[in-house]
Amino acid sequence: MLTQIYEVATPAEADAISAIGVDHVGVLVGDGAFPRELPVHKAAAVMKAIRAPSVPSALFLSADVALIEQMASELNPPIVHLGASSELLTPDHVGALRKSLPNIKFMRSVPVTGPEALQVARAYDGIVEWILLDSHRVGDPQIGAQGVTHDWSISRMIVETVRTPVILAGGLGPDNVKEAIRSVQPAGVDSKTKTDREDTHSKDLVRVEAFYRAAKSG
Repeated sequence: MLTQIYEVATPAEADAISAIGVDHVGVLVGDGAFPRELPVHKAAAVMKAIRAPSVPSALFLSADVALIEQMASELNPPIVHLGASSELLTPDHVGALRKSLPNIKFMRSVPVTGPEALQVARAYDGIVEWILLDSHRVGDPQIGAQGVTHDWSISRMIVETVRTPVILAGGLGPDNVKEAIRSVQPAGVDSKTKTDREDTHSKDLVRVEAFYRAAKSG
């Protein structure tokens, strides 16, 4: 079971989470249009502290293709994770980014707000290396970071329909990740909010390790 932890903001956090063994370590990158985005130079310092076999993932909430291309070219992360809402960043946009960044793997967030998520996920099947299913508030320009679960029965249908590996996100933590894995049967699981320290966006390493261990044993 692949594990992901977002959003890691300091080299010290990155080093500690790598030591736990988390597979993908996510760093939020941008120009400051969204809260807590790191500029390229700070994101590069965090990513440098991520130790193998953990793999850095650069999360972009922006739908500005030129901005993503520029920053990803500078960072050259192994994974670019695209988190803009579905109507703002389309499969055609992702295809264009793939052509300009041919050596990078791509992950695309898909909002699970209802049965329509199945069609959205299908649109990315075979276009990206991973589809990440996340909770979403309609009208938000970005997907995820809600701290709430969504309808796992829809996520399970997507897992059973697409060929692309699916990562489940949305309100997952040490307390419910095993149930989520049993219900959805994803290729991986992701945590952000439920592995943060209370009322902050810094990571709680005890929660991170508990999530990791539960996922790997679940």
